[in-house]
Amino acid sequence: MQAVPVLPHRIRWSAATAAFQVEGARAEGGRGRSVWDAWVDTPGKVVDGATAEPGPDSYHRWTDDIALAAGLGLDRYRFSISWTRVQPDGSGAPCAAGLDYYSRLVDDLLAAGVTPFPTLYHWDLPIPLHEAGGWTVRDIVGRFTDYADTVAQRLGDRVENWYTVNEPAMTTLEGYAIGSLAPGESLLFDALPTAHHQLLAHGHAARVLREHGAQAVGVANNHTRVLGLRDTAADAAAVAAYDAIHNGVFADPILTGAYPDLPGIDVSMPIVDGDMEVISTPPDFYAINFYNPTTVTAPGPDNPIPFEIVPTPGAPVTGFGDEWPIVPSALRDLLVGFAERYPNLPPVVISENGASFPEPDTCDGPIDDADRIAYLDGHLRAIGEAMSAGVRVDEYTVWSLLDNFEWADGYTQRFGLAHVDFASARRTPKSSYDWYRRVIAQNRA
Repeated sequence: MQAVPVLPHRIRWSAATAAFQVEGARAEGGRGRSVWDAWVDTPGKVVDGATAEPGPDSYHRWTDDIALAAGLGLDRYRFSISWTRVQPDGSGAPCAAGLDYYSRLVDDLLAAGVTPFPTLYHWDLPIPLHEAGGWTVRDIVGRFTDYADTVAQRLGDRVENWYTVNEPAMTTLEGYAIGSLAPGESLLFDALPTAHHQLLAHGHAARVLREHGAQAVGVANNHTRVLGLRDTAADAAAVAAYDAIHNGVFADPILTGAYPDLPGIDVSMPIVDGDMEVISTPPDFYAINFYNPTTVTAPGPDNPIPFEIVPTPGAPVTGFGDEWPIVPSALRDLLVGFAERYPNLPPVVISENGASFPEPDTCDGPIDDADRIAYLDGHLRAIGEAMSAGVRVDEYTVWSLLDNFEWADGYTQRFGLAHVDFASARRTPKSSYDWYRRVIAQNRA
């Protein structure tokens, strides 16, 4: 049997899901509609026509998920709370059924010996707030702060660890800049103010959560190691530009209190006095979602963007093809680079890491997902190398505990440690599930 990676120091172990991707029951329990409901209900927006209904059906089968989490020996289970289940219109009085659901989930996780680690916002913006401007307008910061307070009033007596906002970079870049994902806006660089409003919402929500007893609060940022296609000054400039937009805009305000320079981009952030102090209130951890590096080159003469994203030469890929190259050393280099770039970097939590590969819709037994095991193994070893180089990493989270609805790719991309038959919602642990269980056990020995 292949030896599993053993890290230089003990860390916590987790796996993750997100509400819209696993819950189903989109019209049950008083739940309102989010931008993703509008997206999946629009023909042609999802490649296979999937509507996230019922999907894994975790709204009814949460105990199955908890059994999987406990069976792995997880320290923590990362899940998200649906804003539209708690406040169907994004504001106002809470929906009792929604809060009851998450309260049961928290209680049952604690009873199973697994620490709940919820995310307040994982891309499910309520439609009324979107129609009022969504993340482009400052008013949403107050709405999100009220929502955080509502959730914390109900769960704060039992939940001590929180993520506020998941992947603000992807909301800004894919949701508002190029419109490839919900809410489908195409604002290009005019989308950048949405980054500020998300980070400000994080800062205010963190304050509210701490007032309700939270011990650890952070934002889960998507980060990438940016590589140049060629060793030229033009490609180095492209690397700097993309690194600033994807990484710096979302990390620098939290860790330095200021936005990075964005050469050639004539967009100013809607900063009001006191905003940067709120955003840069020291987080208890810095969370990184990492999947792949990004290779860029200098743009062509007709390209208004100061970089062009290209395939990473020589790298194997996941089920997403050239968009998701597999280069585990890029995670090591990212972590070491962050520790050098940010001298005050708090303890790092790897809040998502995983890969999708082609797998059957149904199965009669465990799927031998050797490619996923190799991906996770390589990235854990890269984390170990970063730890040996002096980076403090406190936690690692696999995306995902379950196969789920993968946004615009519907059910065509499977990330789970457990296979889900989307017709029956039956869960079947894959070989990677047993492998991850051995990793956790070996690293506690």
